Amino acid sequence: MQGGMIMGNKRWPALNLIGFAVAVLWLKTYIAYKTSFDIKIENFKQELILLINPLSFLMFVLGFGLFLKKKNQVRYVVISSFIISAILFANVVFYRFFNDFLTVPVLFQTSNMSDLGSSVSELLNLTDLLYFADFIILAIIMMFRPQALVYREHSQKNRRAFFLAAVAIAFFNLGLAETERPQLLTRTFDREMLVKNIGTYNYHIYDVFLQSKSSAQRALADGSELADIGNYARASYVAPADDMFGIAKGKNVILISMESTQNFVINEKVNGQEITPFLNDFIKESYYFNNFYHQTAQGKTSDSEFLVDNSLYPLSRGAVFFTHSGNKFAAAPEILNQNGYYTASLHANNKSFWNRDIMYDSFGYQRFYSLPDYEVTETNSVGWGMKDIDFFEQSIQHLKEMPEPYYAKFITLTNHFPFELGEEDQFIEPYTSGNKTVDNYFPTVRYTDEAIKNFIQKLKDEGIYEDSIIILYGDHYGISENHNKAMGEFLGTEVTPFVSTQLQRVPLIIHIPGQEGKRFRKCPGRSI
Repeated sequence: MQGGMIMGNKRWPALNLIGFAVAVLWLKTYIAYKTSFDIKIENFKQELILLINPLSFLMFVLGFGLFLKKKNQVRYVVISSFIISAILFANVVFYRFFNDFLTVPVLFQTSNMSDLGSSVSELLNLTDLLYFADFIILAIIMMFRPQALVYREHSQKNRRAFFLAAVAIAFFNLGLAETERPQLLTRTFDREMLVKNIGTYNYHIYDVFLQSKSSAQRALADGSELADIGNYARASYVAPADDMFGIAKGKNVILISMESTQNFVINEKVNGQEITPFLNDFIKESYYFNNFYHQTAQGKTSDSEFLVDNSLYPLSRGAVFFTHSGNKFAAAPEILNQNGYYTASLHANNKSFWNRDIMYDSFGYQRFYSLPDYEVTETNSVGWGMKDIDFFEQSIQHLKEMPEPYYAKFITLTNHFPFELGEEDQFIEPYTSGNKTVDNYFPTVRYTDEAIKNFIQKLKDEGIYEDSIIILYGDHYGISENHNKAMGEFLGTEVTPFVSTQLQRVPLIIHIPGQEGKRFRKCPGRSI
């Protein structure tokens, strides 16, 4: 090598600085794969792919430092190391709750960040500083001993060899990935599969490509396929069941989205006490579907709303509430408007959260009762916002003001991660697995159950109950697969992939006053 970096009185080739940065980031990424992500490895080839897949990207990005002169080189390495570490760290934090990897559309959901509050802080650990240890060390050297670093140029031969090695590793990685998962990049349906085979950083490059492709398709779209879609919809039409059609005609529709409520809590106990005593009784006089699966993706509650109001699947990347808020939908509120119903959504949160104020207009909602429509105080709020008991109590007045018949959707908040609830509001004690998320989940579910009990009684007291159909459903999971060990302890069984899938079930309860209850055990259902 013709040049290098001198540290103190000893020559330290600049390639070694870059090599050091590559090695540390490579090791850091692999450790994250094994400790922070639940990437399933089935054989040695998959382990080898997982080991090498970050390397080519790191060599390409940091290798450009070989073309820089003097102190610009170390600045480039330090800044690049920080950005790469930040990308890795952001994925780790996102994965801790969503069990998924970041996508470009998610990054544009910045309006949600100010409302995340304690949810984000609960996902952070003191040890997370280790993700930036290399950056901190290099930054300290730059700040306090910059004279220790002297730089020289590098030969074209060494630069060429470095990048040829990066290219060779990239092709070797892709070749192995193709033998392990043929057509990986042309038949993408699983982000974990992409990360496992091409790496976190290359996955993000591919995700940018997909987003650009999607945007181009949207810009160039025309109406040429509408006729085919219409023909398909008409051919797929299924007539309603004669014995059920119209049994609740003209009644108010009260829809309650139960935040993070999974079906396993129904008829279950913790510490010898029922988790959902009211719902356990309520389902006896309702149509109860206990084999009903949520289908949300990265949009979580907003995806659930989209599914319920439109009978359309959400996006696999990002939240449709952000990416397609300018679309016009043939949604349930709009259709009900056309049939004489007044439509409203009630949620004691910022109206812009999940872009609801814009999306609800696209759905046809006539009124959105949001944060300004509620009296929220420190004593009646926790975590993400207003406690469910107070939310329902204040919402009764809004219901009484609506012209009948109406379609009113209620979105609860208390049973939201990180499941915070003061002792004065707890009807049951937390579980004692030692896993904070699992342990605190049960008191917040129990609180929501009590809130719904009070709400139903209030509907009866106000003379609303008899003229209404009441639908309750869990919007998505509350306890992710990252907590399977603690869940296994609670369930008394190993959480196998089959059990994990069953845990994705959420309750669906349809209550029509005067109708006998029925449980649908074998009939599988989905949010759509």
